[in-house]
Amino acid sequence: MKISTPISQWIVAGLFLVSGAIFAQVPDQNTPPDVLIKMVVSDVMSSVKSDPDIQKGNIPKVMDLVEKKIVPFTDMRRTTEMAMGPNWKKATPEQQAILTAEFKNLLMRTYSGALSQLRDQTVQFKTLRASPDDKEVIVKTVVIGRGDPVPLDYRLEKGANGWKVYDMNIMGAWLVEAYRNQFSNQISQNGIDGLVKFLQERNKQLAASK
Repeated sequence: MKISTPISQWIVAGLFLVSGAIFAQVPDQNTPPDVLIKMVVSDVMSSVKSDPDIQKGNIPKVMDLVEKKIVPFTDMRRTTEMAMGPNWKKATPEQQAILTAEFKNLLMRTYSGALSQLRDQTVQFKTLRASPDDKEVIVKTVVIGRGDPVPLDYRLEKGANGWKVYDMNIMGAWLVEAYRNQFSNQISQNGIDGLVKFLQERNKQLAASK
């Protein structure tokens, strides 16, 4: 699957902006979703802009940043489940675990280079329109940089451990939907194991090219 360069870069920016904490604060299970996004976006942008190695495209450092600061605030299992659609329930628990891990690695490896491109961008945070009892919300932001402003929305779900991001919308395109057809085609042709193999081989190719 190919996504046009500008959109792919903002998708990764969206993924990589979901992380960390700002100053001495650390988001916890009681942190509201809009506050969570604001805290983590600010921290990651600051971290990237202050690290020359990341700006030069040091992939190991980028991957380390993602693993430590992004993964704890995302729900990759939910993301993978949505990308697979009805096929998720056809997978065994072991297959589900492998697919989740491989999909996470694919997203990290495919778009890691875009993180180094963060320079002068700023983010506008829209007012959250949700009720206190909502378990799923969309936090809307706009990324301001070179060119036209880029709408970047985060879909979050509240669980036992607080709010987690599981999907992003870049200019009307949801990340999960971008992968759903490809996953469905792979499963139709080669089954669940075929999708596992496809993701594993793709990750090996990306790792070898870095």
